[in-house]
Amino acid sequence: MSEGIDIKELKRRMDGAVSAFKSDIASLRTGRASANILDPVTIEAYGSRVPLNQVANITVPEPRMLTVSVWDKSMVSAVERGIRESNLGLNPIVDGQSLRIPLPELNEERRKSLVKVAHDYAEKSKVAIRHVRRDGMDGLKKAEKDGVIGQDESRAQSERVQKMTDETISEIDRLLGEKEKEIMQV
Repeated sequence: MSEGIDIKELKRRMDGAVSAFKSDIASLRTGRASANILDPVTIEAYGSRVPLNQVANITVPEPRMLTVSVWDKSMVSAVERGIRESNLGLNPIVDGQSLRIPLPELNEERRKSLVKVAHDYAEKSKVAIRHVRRDGMDGLKKAEKDGVIGQDESRAQSERVQKMTDETISEIDRLLGEKEKEIMQV
C-alpha cells in the first residue's frame, strides 16, 4: 500500500477517546455500589493526606453497600472522618476495624441528571473521534494532492477511515446505552 495516512495511529487515537469515555462514565455514581466512588477521598494519615486506597481495602459485598477494611486500627476514625467530609453524601458505620457504607437510593431527578452528564461525556468523545477522522481525511487529501497516493487509493483509505469512525462511534453509543440502563435501574 502507498503512503497516505497511518491507519493504526488513527485507530489508536480513536481507541483513546473510547478509553477516556469509559473512565468518565465509570466515575458516575449509579444505584449500584462501586469502589470508584471513594476515589476522591483522602485521609489525614501519618502527618499527610493520602488516598483512601493507601490505608484500606475497599470492597463491594452488596449492590448498595461498600466495605472499607482499614489496615491500621488507629486509622479507623480518620477514615470515617475523611469519608464523611468528602461531600459524597455517604455516612459510614464503624464496625470494628472496618466501615460499612450504605449507598442511598438515587431519586428520579438525580438519575436523569446523571444520564445527561453521561450523554455530555459521550458527545465529547464523539467530537474527539470526529476530529481524528477529520485529521485522517485531511492527510489523505494532502497526500493525494501532493501525488503521494492516487485517487483510487485515497478513496479506499477514506472509506476505511469512515468505517473505523462509524464503528468507534457505535461503540460509544453502546457503552452509553449500558450506562444509561445502569443509572435508570431502580
